[in-house]
Amino acid sequence: MAEENHSTVTEFILAGLTDKPEHQLPLFLLFLGVYVFTVVGNVGMITLIGLSSRLHTTMYYLLSSLSFIDLCQPTVITPKMLVNFMMEKNTISYPECMTQLYFFIVFAIAKCHMLSVMAYDPYLQVPLLYNVIMSNQVCSWMVVGVYSMGLIRATVNTTCMLRVLFCKDDIINHYFCDLFPLLELSCSSTFINEVIGLSSSATMSILHLLFFKFFYSCSPSYIFIIASILHICSTEGRYKAFSTCSSHVSAVALFFGSLAFMYLQPSSVGSMDQGKVSSVFYTIIVPMLNPLIYCLRNKDVKVALSKLLGNKSL
Repeated sequence: MAEENHSTVTEFILAGLTDKPEHQLPLFLLFLGVYVFTVVGNVGMITLIGLSSRLHTTMYYLLSSLSFIDLCQPTVITPKMLVNFMMEKNTISYPECMTQLYFFIVFAIAKCHMLSVMAYDPYLQVPLLYNVIMSNQVCSWMVVGVYSMGLIRATVNTTCMLRVLFCKDDIINHYFCDLFPLLELSCSSTFINEVIGLSSSATMSILHLLFFKFFYSCSPSYIFIIASILHICSTEGRYKAFSTCSSHVSAVALFFGSLAFMYLQPSSVGSMDQGKVSSVFYTIIVPMLNPLIYCLRNKDVKVALSKLLGNKSL
């Protein structure tokens, strides 16, 4: 009898970033430009790493994998958001919403773990046994593990979401189908979803804590990295090691900072509105900035790019 009071939701309405019509066109042009820059930047990074033999190392293999994730993550969200800017009613069907949620989780979790894996690589560039420990096989298994974690968690969370019942409330207070805004519309128990979300988040947080505590915190290992870098004879070698670590820390700070602001604050309407602005950073802005962060502060990439452009001009 209880289920008779529930209406079957066939589509949702996305509230979007703003409800003011005069802001729609400027935002459309802004995010269109950001998306084009993101696609060009990340496709350019993948192509450059693939074509330049100078960049055929494990570090740049991981960087090309990060660029692939940064290409796919905004592609899951931005095209639909751009269409909605031009539409009077921003609707998304139930199957489309669940599909968007699934792939968003896949690439969001994959990126979290990819950044952790990339913390492993700069650390190993200091010891002399780097080429032995960080082999191509180890690197490949790391990437497989990154995508496996994303697929597993996305499958679990989306399967649980498919069991949730939605009532007449169908307005998602977001610009895409995210986990928490969807759960707010539920008229059935979300206990299982919350337990799974909490346990998986706790597990992921512990893994990241172990990685970044070991490699980038003020611990003996970080002191060891600094000491090892300072013992490198060549100035170029020291600069390269510091540049690699600082670039990665910048990317991590941008991504996890905006992510934490969205998911680690009390749930309320006001915080959700603020969270939408924060989520723009980790879903759209950071994927655009990562190619710049790793390119502009990386001498190898600059040299490879100049050689590639020089060869094409001949």
